[in-house]
Amino acid sequence: MKYDTIIIGGGLSGLVAGVKLASANRKVAIITSGQSALHFSSGSFSLLSKVEGEKVSDPIEALAKLPEAHPYRKIGSENVRNLASDVPHLFAKAGVLLNGNASECHYRLTPLGLWEPTWLTIDTLAACTDPRNCPWRNAVIVNFKGYLDFYPEYLADGLNKMGFTTRCEEVTLPELTRLRKSTSEMRAASIAKVLRGNTLESLAAELLRVSGDADVIFMPAVIGLKSNAETDRLSQLVDKAIRYVPVIPMSVVGVRAESMLRRLFESLGGTYLLGDSVKSGDFKGNRLQSVRTVNLGENTPLEADQFILATGSFFSQGLVAKPDAIVEPVFGLDVECTATRPERYNKDFFGPQAYMRFGVKTDSDFRVSLGGKTIENLRAIGAILAGADALKEGSGAGIATITALHAAQRILS
Repeated sequence: MKYDTIIIGGGLSGLVAGVKLASANRKVAIITSGQSALHFSSGSFSLLSKVEGEKVSDPIEALAKLPEAHPYRKIGSENVRNLASDVPHLFAKAGVLLNGNASECHYRLTPLGLWEPTWLTIDTLAACTDPRNCPWRNAVIVNFKGYLDFYPEYLADGLNKMGFTTRCEEVTLPELTRLRKSTSEMRAASIAKVLRGNTLESLAAELLRVSGDADVIFMPAVIGLKSNAETDRLSQLVDKAIRYVPVIPMSVVGVRAESMLRRLFESLGGTYLLGDSVKSGDFKGNRLQSVRTVNLGENTPLEADQFILATGSFFSQGLVAKPDAIVEPVFGLDVECTATRPERYNKDFFGPQAYMRFGVKTDSDFRVSLGGKTIENLRAIGAILAGADALKEGSGAGIATITALHAAQRILS
């Protein structure tokens, strides 16, 4: 089978690149094992929240303070700005509506009641430009009886510090009785499967009963696993603002965003090979000719003119730490890392960790290298790139989406 581009990895970065290329009528395949960081997403996407420990108000302006090896510096500030403006439009095509812009951080409400700076946030989640001047001030925080992955008291404390008037309420529905028999069943994804159809009308009645004079309802983000239909319907039934707060994974809003992006990709003609992984590649000179997967076997190589590696970092095993080396397991690509094991980590658990900046070596165009030789038609994107500490910087989703669009743009040009 022959494609224009094959993308290895179907998380946020791989899907964004796939949608961009498929939108340009390219024949694209995404090969994914199904493990994605989107399943743990807060529903917000950070471009750059901190530099050297200091909070950032203008992410684009702060890019100049990053190390030269950082992925953003390779792309350039003006290109990052332009690509960042494209991200909400791409998501909107999938039906995922995002609020925010790259020039000014807004603030999202975290599960612990803190207000964290971010770039883009799904429109149904609790976020605003200035937490002290939100459009609503009188809040009711609603939880489901027996649901332990949501913390109303923490939220109330954080909201009260910003001048909100708050109270906490608990609701229940007969449809949730079975789930409450076990805390292992009373989880976000399981609740989302129940809160649909006529059950939403019962939930709306409960929300109206407990909300009183509140002008906003804060509740856990456990509604709408595959589309916006359920959240849209509940908003129609309840004549008050409803804002959702992320919960402990798995993330319903993250799974929903992934499902909607995947449907868009497939509607554009993309091939989505779920539950498979690449085990080897066939190289000729300085080009990758084809890849072979676990499911299709040795006798069915997948050929392409261009390839994109979007397998992530250590979390998704895009990088693997061995006692004597850090390796990229699919092709054995060159990796940017420290020479010795003691240099890889900081004994101060909360301090900067060197291994967070490890990743595959790339040139200025994100083309990878193998044995010191640049592979002309294989680019890396997202968390597998070297040079960024996404956790400390609050840059993970930004790097995933911006490098994906940049790589797709380079392929198209």
